[in-house]
Amino acid sequence: MTRREAVIRALRHEECGILPYHMEFTSQEYEKIVRATGDPDFADKTGGFLCYTQYWGYPTERIPGSERFTDDFGVTWNRSGADKDIGVIDSPLIGDADISLYPEPFLNEARIREECEALLASRGDRFCFAGIGFSMFERMWSYTGMEDALVYMASEPAFTHALLDRILAFNLRVVDILNDYPFDAVYFGDDWGQQRGMIMGPKLWREYLKPRLAVLYARAKKNGKFVIQHSCGDIHEVFPDLVEIGLDCYQTVQPEIYDLASLKRDWGGKLAFWGAVSTQKDLPVRTPEELRRIIRETARIMRPGGGFILAPTHAVPQDVPPENVLAALDAFREEAYRDH
Repeated sequence: MTRREAVIRALRHEECGILPYHMEFTSQEYEKIVRATGDPDFADKTGGFLCYTQYWGYPTERIPGSERFTDDFGVTWNRSGADKDIGVIDSPLIGDADISLYPEPFLNEARIREECEALLASRGDRFCFAGIGFSMFERMWSYTGMEDALVYMASEPAFTHALLDRILAFNLRVVDILNDYPFDAVYFGDDWGQQRGMIMGPKLWREYLKPRLAVLYARAKKNGKFVIQHSCGDIHEVFPDLVEIGLDCYQTVQPEIYDLASLKRDWGGKLAFWGAVSTQKDLPVRTPEELRRIIRETARIMRPGGGFILAPTHAVPQDVPPENVLAALDAFREEAYRDH
């Protein structure tokens, strides 16, 4: 059985004797891993079951050394702080509830297609997908700033609907490009959750995001692709809605937020889950042996009935010791092919 086939079986909630896994790294953590192992190609040798690319505007450092990166949407990301992969917005592009201020983004179709073709050429036997990062709510607040985005959702519904409609229309153009390729799934990244509860609450999520996600999911599934949704945090209140509009797989499952046994019992037959190994409370601070035990127990809970991809909850951050990365990866490999 290929790795791709094992992931497809998992997303269909079928046990196949193999547990898919995945591991990726922040740029700063990866530098540490390469120094520790002496292997600049370490990421290519993890044996993971997934390969993917996501479009979120190709932030480019226009002035070398400035640590300010401007994307295709006109948003400038300041990476002079601790986060060197995303950063924080320098200043909002939309400073008032006026849709005429919306800056028409540049759709870099040629580069998207180049990345899709390169990824597919290197997929091997892995499950391969492409998607959109900062897809809806995150794209809105990248234009307006987080505080104003929430204020507009609560008090400026006409403007909020208009802005999200523009964002949706752009995303559909990207999905149509992705649908030209034989990917297995389309992925959408969009953080809605906090450590407890949703950033905007379920009511506003249902008013503004759910109907547009339904359109995105339907377009992505038009050619039989799976749909994967990323959101950090606690979004359990909208699990029924996500199932209703056709979500196949939810990433990321944070065990410091969700009780894994309850999650598997209540939703394991309706949603597939990706994640469950904590980058907050476990990977940075546990001993290698403790990590092996935690990963073994996580797999025991989440494996039955399929519907699970074993992974860290996020790209492994820079505070994780290299020895813990190696221990976790060994445990992932062991669980993937465990004769249970």
